[in-house]
Amino acid sequence: MKPGVRALGVAESYAGRDRPGEDVRSTLAGAVVRADRVLDGLAFDTCTVGGTDATDAVARLWSDLDRPDVRYLLLAGVAPAWYNLLDLGALHDRTDRPVLAVTFEPSDEPLSDALARAFSGAALDARLETFERLPARSRLRVNDQVVFVRSVGCGAGEARDVVRAFTPEGGRPEPLRVARLAARAGRTLLEDEHADDDGDGDDGEDEDEPV
Repeated sequence: MKPGVRALGVAESYAGRDRPGEDVRSTLAGAVVRADRVLDGLAFDTCTVGGTDATDAVARLWSDLDRPDVRYLLLAGVAPAWYNLLDLGALHDRTDRPVLAVTFEPSDEPLSDALARAFSGAALDARLETFERLPARSRLRVNDQVVFVRSVGCGAGEARDVVRAFTPEGGRPEPLRVARLAARAGRTLLEDEHADDDGDGDDGEDEDEPV
């Protein structure tokens, strides 16, 4: 892959002490990174912890950056912010780019089972409908680590090549590594501002590892 090829990586961060609710937000960061590891743009947004607005938030990041030179959209998992499921097909349609969701650990249980434990009724039905549209995960060895990839808009071979090209070391693609750091920094800034207003500090555990 040419060194100037760009990907937008999107990752999130929220405090583990935060419980799902209408006013509880997770910080999303989008990082445009070239295949030669040059950072070329950042944007931030939020989505609701336990909500259903993550897909729209990622689409806003894409629109806000307005970068037609970006070739790929990389996502840190498909269930950020406590099962705020991402619709990969919808994001492919809205960005007109291949979409790749990368996770870094095997699941302890099927995502559908985790959803059934956490939700019921219409809330569960809506998430299961999104889940059932997701492509299957593929196991991929990158350097000396194993990751799991779902992709829409490109074949398995291209998805494999993209993940490896953007992962010069370790197992986390550089756009997602940078986005994760940026999301943590953005969340910390927001919490510091709120602490100044409320007089409280942050005692929460970071919850930014994707499902």
